[in-house]
Amino acid sequence: MINDFLPITMEDARRRGWDEVDFVYVIGDAYVDHPSFGHAIISRVLEAKGYRVGIISQPDWKDKHSIDVFGRPRLGFLISAGNMDSMVNHYTVSKKRRHNDAYTPGGAYGKRPDYATIVYGNLIRQTYKDVPVIIGGIEASLRRLGHYDYWSDRMKRSILLDSGADLLLYGMGEHSIVDVADALDAGIAVKDITFIRGTVYKAKDAAHVTDGITLPPYPVIASDKKAYAQSFYTQYTNTDPYVGKPLIEQYSDHMYVIQNPASMPLTTEEMDRVYSLNYMRTYHPSYEADGGVPAISEVKFSLVSNRGCFGGCSFCALTFHQGRIIQSRSHESIINEAKQLVWEPDFKGYIHDVGGPTANFRFPACQKQQVHGVCPNKQCLFPKPCKNLKADHSDYLALLKELREIPGVKKVFIRSGIRFDYVLADKDDRFLRELCEYHVSGQLKVAPEHVSDNVLRLMGKPQNSVYQEFTRRYKAMNETLGKKQYLVPYLMSSHPGSTMKDAVALAEYLRDQGYNPEQVQDFYPTPSTLSTCMYYTGYDPRTMKKVYVPRSPREKAMQRALIQYRNPKNYELVAEALKLAGRTDLIGYDKKCLIRPKHKEQGKYRPAPAKAAAGKKKTIRNVHKKKG
Repeated sequence: MINDFLPITMEDARRRGWDEVDFVYVIGDAYVDHPSFGHAIISRVLEAKGYRVGIISQPDWKDKHSIDVFGRPRLGFLISAGNMDSMVNHYTVSKKRRHNDAYTPGGAYGKRPDYATIVYGNLIRQTYKDVPVIIGGIEASLRRLGHYDYWSDRMKRSILLDSGADLLLYGMGEHSIVDVADALDAGIAVKDITFIRGTVYKAKDAAHVTDGITLPPYPVIASDKKAYAQSFYTQYTNTDPYVGKPLIEQYSDHMYVIQNPASMPLTTEEMDRVYSLNYMRTYHPSYEADGGVPAISEVKFSLVSNRGCFGGCSFCALTFHQGRIIQSRSHESIINEAKQLVWEPDFKGYIHDVGGPTANFRFPACQKQQVHGVCPNKQCLFPKPCKNLKADHSDYLALLKELREIPGVKKVFIRSGIRFDYVLADKDDRFLRELCEYHVSGQLKVAPEHVSDNVLRLMGKPQNSVYQEFTRRYKAMNETLGKKQYLVPYLMSSHPGSTMKDAVALAEYLRDQGYNPEQVQDFYPTPSTLSTCMYYTGYDPRTMKKVYVPRSPREKAMQRALIQYRNPKNYELVAEALKLAGRTDLIGYDKKCLIRPKHKEQGKYRPAPAKAAAGKKKTIRNVHKKKG
């Protein structure tokens, strides 16, 4: 294989000796040939199977000729909106436009459209009406069936229909993309490709589907929130490749969208092969004049150890996209990649992360999952660790030790987050010891999210007492090691179930701990999560019980302000929130008060004095979570 970037022009293709390409891959991100970018993996997997792929990155969607770079592909067009849903990429939770885009050269904004997958699909269809169009990536994966769209505040059809595509690949697509490519290469019409795992297709009827589950028709879920909640939970419990059934969603008398069961998880050998492909490991050199692509800095010196997550957080879409079965790379594969990093000119000796969705998951939660899949209606860690859970960090510890011993490596950090309840479930405290001794740089980020057990239950998170036990053990371990290291908790405001009283309880906790968060993550209703379903429908789809949902901008602003009650700009919001919660006892001069009364003459106020935690006032950065 040629050791170079894949073609972005026909001139590039001809230098490879190609007179046409098999697939044109249209992507919403800049072209970054690194295995942390989905388009890089899919294109390199196809290349390894002998297929010719040309890349069109961030085409001008106002110009139909922008997708004519390679002409008509032999087999079809592939489309991905990028590593993020385009709407999350473009808008904050308050629906305000973001000012930059880390996945675009120079961080420039506006290089991709809203609902990019739909726009690109229809752009292609203007010129190439009969060429197969296959969509994939996170945006397509999480919008594969009828779904609630937060930005338009309404139900939307399967993105397969609105994009004009023929086929949708969901989840991690290494298996399904090769199967689809082989089918097309064999001369099978795209309309007849209805048999591949990890795909969603259109059909005029569903009579051919065996052992399938018929969901409520789209017109029903679009008008009945309770029906949508029930439909969503059926989808949620059918994401496993071993036990999941085909799902059938009807749109009209002659239009059905059918989801095949998920692709089988990659074996360790298959994952090793994927991560050993011919990546250039950086952005395309054509972006150098713009200052490169900012997103590469987050992953350039990080190592992917695993995929999937059995954590089961309600606000996370991983169950829908990567699934709950952990897939991991071998030590040899990861060590070999680390040794490549050492030779990078700008490597300073620090590996920034070794992990995945959850860093300390290296294997499936129990042996049963490797044969029979996950339990459809039970979680591995919530509400308490399952009795069959195998909590064992020994393999991860061995991997981290090997990485530390590589010549040229000074420090190996863990930044992708750990499940503290899984740490506590491990009877051996060696992981906590080595974590504190070798892999923390002053602060460890963890995600308790809240302190109210009612809110935590709806979040799918462990009770607050579990986090308190972890903080106790973490503090004790650092004292034993003679280190001054702190916890940085991710906190979330306005999650479904969070009342004003719950928000006040969180503020009181921060007061008692002496924490002063600089940033707060407001709950973001992204597509296809349990929490988003709760937000839209007002029901917990797991129990069909009604859930209180803070929806108004004013109430959400008050809940957010309570977490940052020391900020003078938040005084009016905090005072209003405390009155609504019946907690005016927290306005006064007592040490337990959050705010002081306003000075009657000057209309000013003094914030309550901060209580130092462990003799030291801590400022906490609570940055946006990539996993949600």
